[in-house]
Amino acid sequence: MSIQVESQPSLERLEQLGVLNWPIWEKEVSEFPWTYDESETCYLLAGDVIVTPEVGEPVQFGKGDLVTFAAGLSCRWKIRADVRKHYRFGK
Repeated sequence: MSIQVESQPSLERLEQLGVLNWPIWEKEVSEFPWTYDESETCYLLAGDVIVTPEVGEPVQFGKGDLVTFAAGLSCRWKIRADVRKHYRFGK
């Protein structure tokens, strides 16, 4: 699957990944297309999002979710509540 959501991962898991050391990205309520040149893993500190792949079903996630997007994914982001997330590109 091109979008994987891990709901409410443990603090141990987040520490294992080093999430708190990743940069932070913020975005207000909006809608926009996006294509991932490389994979991205992100952890939402705030927000409510629906991402709809060009091929496949919409995926909803929000605060407390760890989300991985596959390289090559083309999709449309619909941010329903302002997003604040840690993120990391690549493996």
